[in-house]
Amino acid sequence: MSEKKNPSTKNTIGKILKYIKHYIPLVIISLILAAVIVVMTLYIPVLIGNAVDLFLGGKGTVDFDALYRIMMTMALVIIVTAVSQWVMNTINNHITYHVVEDIRNDAMKHLHSLPLSYLDRQSNGDIVSRIVADADTFADGLLMGFTKFFTGVMTILGTLVFMLRTSPIVTIVVVVITPLSFFVAKFIATHTHDYFQSQSKIRAEQTALIDEMIGNQKVVKIFAREEAVKEQFNEINGRLHDSSLKAVFYSSLVNPSTRFVNSLVYAGVAVVGGFFVIKGLGDGSAATLTVGQLSCFLTYANQYTKPFNEISGVVTELQNAIVCAARIFELIEEKPQIPDAEDAVVIEAAKGNVELKDVEFRYVPDKPLIRNFSLDVKPGQRVAIVGPTGCGKTTVINLLMRFYDVRSGSIKVDGNDIRNITRDSLRGSYGMVLQETWLKAGTIKENICMGKPDATDEEIIAAAKAAHSHSFIKRLPNGYDTVIGEDGGMLSQGQKQLLCITRVMLCLPPMLILDEATSSIDTRTEIRIQKAFARMMEGRTSFIVAHRLSTIKEADIILVMRDGNIIEQGNHESLLAQGGFYSQLYNSQFAV
Repeated sequence: MSEKKNPSTKNTIGKILKYIKHYIPLVIISLILAAVIVVMTLYIPVLIGNAVDLFLGGKGTVDFDALYRIMMTMALVIIVTAVSQWVMNTINNHITYHVVEDIRNDAMKHLHSLPLSYLDRQSNGDIVSRIVADADTFADGLLMGFTKFFTGVMTILGTLVFMLRTSPIVTIVVVVITPLSFFVAKFIATHTHDYFQSQSKIRAEQTALIDEMIGNQKVVKIFAREEAVKEQFNEINGRLHDSSLKAVFYSSLVNPSTRFVNSLVYAGVAVVGGFFVIKGLGDGSAATLTVGQLSCFLTYANQYTKPFNEISGVVTELQNAIVCAARIFELIEEKPQIPDAEDAVVIEAAKGNVELKDVEFRYVPDKPLIRNFSLDVKPGQRVAIVGPTGCGKTTVINLLMRFYDVRSGSIKVDGNDIRNITRDSLRGSYGMVLQETWLKAGTIKENICMGKPDATDEEIIAAAKAAHSHSFIKRLPNGYDTVIGEDGGMLSQGQKQLLCITRVMLCLPPMLILDEATSSIDTRTEIRIQKAFARMMEGRTSFIVAHRLSTIKEADIILVMRDGNIIEQGNHESLLAQGGFYSQLYNSQFAV
């Protein structure tokens, strides 16, 4: 492993230990139980050896009373070992899955604190892969570490003590040969890290592709991109296959390699121990072994070498687990958005006075988008923003909602800079209907009352009637209790947008943002929706982004944007009279 990776791995392990420290009492109990299991397991070969010596005592008789006591003791030891093993596994499962739960909770909590810019540049599939797949892989590795690592280390130490008491000379044979397992395991673990890391990254890439293709399957079919998507998936799947195969190949070398070393240890103990039994050198000396003691020693040799095999396997699993944990911690440690100031203002009932002064913003440092943007909106005014695609209309909305912060200048609501207002109260003061609809899996009622969970059925129905969605909702199988899938399921785009409008109708906040809110609705319904909007916007500051200019004739102020600048400003009649860019846009919609 390179010097660069060592600090990274140590840092990741340190972060994992910070989560584990919350469960220190349970870890201590688990260690105590592991020690009990090891002692009981190592005591059984002693009892077996004593039983063998009773049969081969050379007196021609067997002390069945002593044998019975040995058997009863063995039964008690086995019961204690089994119960301790069950309790220890239960505790280890509790620790592992609570640690993973804590990490997942922190990842999800931190995800909500990340700026929108992070989510814009990161694929959804990669984030899902970190929180779901990587967390599961980490859980498997951590559980294996708790289950086998502690007991393995204790078994090695305990077996050494028992073997030294029986025959120090034969113990030396075991200790001299066994370290070969360490070198084999270290060599293999060093080479598997890169492959496991590559496997995790490619798996995230594959998850992202699947997520995109499932979410946009209609678009894929419309443009007959099935074969192209299959080829792209096969290419990623091929790389994942190669990386996984190499990772599994190297990690699978651990078992046969360490088993070979274990066989050498067993053979060495059998040859040297057998020699001392046959020769019977120095009666009463440390070199003397009985047949029962040799049987006990051979069992110890197996028990001593077995943990090396298990620990070597655990090391390769932990390599994968640590790589996955590092990816989750990358998400958790991603720089969050600037937190609300301690003295941030909480707006409870905004009046709706919005002022933008000399606003400048750019997504990419060397590509300015919004420049010298100034606007003063009085409470209750309706402001329409129009212009060609890419001129900055939606960006203005993002800045008003503080999804992004301005580079220079300021945006004020009721005289307060929005950077000095809590985000929750600022966004709670706006009702927003976007061109892109978003509905969650659940009932129609749950989707409508997202902004007002305590709304009564009467309020929900009244909002639906105002938004002209009540009629189609009643035609659904279970009306307002109809369950829809993610993103609206089988509802049409127009029906989904009507539900989003109903959601805002129910809350009726002091300010409204309508970003192409009627783009997916037929003309007849649109006329009725416009009347509903007119009632909804009475007395409320409203920002309307529209491409169909016929929908904004009643706006108090129309801002015409191009390349991030306001090039024209006025009402519908005055802008038409100017005969400028707005007039060209408006007349082009009726050109044949």
